[in-house]
Amino acid sequence: MHNNTEKLPFDSQTFLKNLTTRPGIYRMFDLKGDLIYVGKAKNLKNRVSSYYKTQFASPKQTVMMAKVTHIEVTVTQSESEALLLECQYIKRHKPRYNICLRDDKTFPFIHISTHHDYPQISLHRGAKKAPGKYFGPYPNAVAAKECLKLLQKLFPIRQCDDTVFNYRTRPCLQYQIGRCTAPCVGFIDKPNYAIDVNLTLLFLEGKNAQLIDNLIIKMERAAAQLEYEIAATIRDQISRIRPLLEKQCVHGEKGNVDIIACANQHNIACIQVYFIRQGQQLGQNSYYPKMHDAHSPAQVMHAFISQFYTNKHIPYEIIVSHEPDELALLTEVLTLEAEHTVSLVTKVRGERNKWLAMAQTNVEHALHAKLSEKASIHQRLQSLANALKLTMLPQRFECVDISHTQGMQTVASCVVFDQEGPVKSAYRRFNITDITPGDDYAAMYQAVSRRFKRLQDSNTLTPDILFIDGGSGQINAAQKALEELSINNVMIVGVSKGPERKAGMEKLLLVNEKEPIDIKNEPGGLLLIQHIRDEAHRFAITAHRQRRNNAQKKSVLEGIVGLGSKRRQKLLKQFGGLQGVSQASIDALCSLNGISRPLAQRIYEHFHHQDGH
Repeated sequence: MHNNTEKLPFDSQTFLKNLTTRPGIYRMFDLKGDLIYVGKAKNLKNRVSSYYKTQFASPKQTVMMAKVTHIEVTVTQSESEALLLECQYIKRHKPRYNICLRDDKTFPFIHISTHHDYPQISLHRGAKKAPGKYFGPYPNAVAAKECLKLLQKLFPIRQCDDTVFNYRTRPCLQYQIGRCTAPCVGFIDKPNYAIDVNLTLLFLEGKNAQLIDNLIIKMERAAAQLEYEIAATIRDQISRIRPLLEKQCVHGEKGNVDIIACANQHNIACIQVYFIRQGQQLGQNSYYPKMHDAHSPAQVMHAFISQFYTNKHIPYEIIVSHEPDELALLTEVLTLEAEHTVSLVTKVRGERNKWLAMAQTNVEHALHAKLSEKASIHQRLQSLANALKLTMLPQRFECVDISHTQGMQTVASCVVFDQEGPVKSAYRRFNITDITPGDDYAAMYQAVSRRFKRLQDSNTLTPDILFIDGGSGQINAAQKALEELSINNVMIVGVSKGPERKAGMEKLLLVNEKEPIDIKNEPGGLLLIQHIRDEAHRFAITAHRQRRNNAQKKSVLEGIVGLGSKRRQKLLKQFGGLQGVSQASIDALCSLNGISRPLAQRIYEHFHHQDGH
């Protein structure tokens, strides 16, 4: 269909004449066949026709319509169905002229496997298939992990996997430091363990008064039985919990509420979402939707909410700082998606109004910081362009770094920056093989070849500048790799630390330039280069350490006859790592399927001979 549109001009009049008046979505494509805009309509004919009425067109609409060479429509049964379909297309294709929510990860929950004799508490992300109770969602994994760490201090229930729990023969370190009661080896019975689980559930459910009452009863019972040390421990537990409950509680709030505040300026929008569950604030997240043009807060709020809550938990009430466009339609769609009544409210009083005001203040501060950061990045880009004598600001740049230990487990990292800073989703790492150990030039050649070959194969844009952490040898290796791929539109810049290797003394080396460029007179450009190089170095070191650790684990077990890769993986998982395998008895090793007694004997002797026993 797209090939025909390239040969013939788009006949908008004929298209509009035959267009249906039913609800649905419309998709606009440019000359290359790329989807540039998706919209939904209650009446497709009227909505699409409005784009061709030039007297009502906005500057954004005029620019966009000049690029449109083809339009496709999909008819739906209702406008709400069209809104859901529109969101799916926007999230999948991220059209240039739509407001696009970038971060679409599912939120983490805390899961308690209440069906188990000794329940485990853990972080969970994804479908809630496992039986048990779920609490959340938390705004990010960091918030959920902090909560788990806090719970481990307050209520010592296990956080280890069942595979580790089932095969323990002695308590782990968590028991030694008082953060687990070691149910894996029978140091606590089921009734007493169930008490700790129940207290944890009360804490997560926000039943604060009941939680404190239960602890007081438990303390008084211990004191009556002359178990004064236990009573003192519970007393200290209560004193630790009380301030936490006061700090976390949102006074006057019952149930689950999300608070969403929006601020936008200069084609940049910031949205903050506050999560309140069972009267407790679990934290907040900030989002910066991708926008090509300026939009009103009502438009941003509508686009954000419709995309944000797709396939996510939706609370009964959502408090918003600005009333979104098509409020009634949005409420209807959210109610259908959640399978319960959802209220979108803007006018609130009392405590809720205070929380909304706080959210609005915070989102405005976040937007101001983002605008300042963008201005700072622009200044640094301009400074870099001045140092390299570029006529235009670079749009995209990458940096390659090599990391190894005495030539072993060599890893190359490639980090990507654009005009807004790091693009972490585009970072890549490469395990370097088939080179002489320690040959950094060969490693650089291989890394650049593999990186740019992938860019060519995927038809992805190449960077304007490729930074190389190294001197002339590394630059020549990178240049050779690009020449072999017939890539000649990338500037290669070597970052040399100089003879004293001090930060701030860097020199820039260019291909075919005899003298290095001193960038000290462009401090903004120097800071940007240091940021890119340090990020590449950090990413390479992390990848190298992972590869080295994996190699060390593998090399110890690889020396055992009859122990293949699958059995090695199984051993490491079942015993919680190499240390657990080394400490396991022959009987414990035999208990695994696929590990015979002779093989278990060899594994046991392998470690004990190494230890000199």
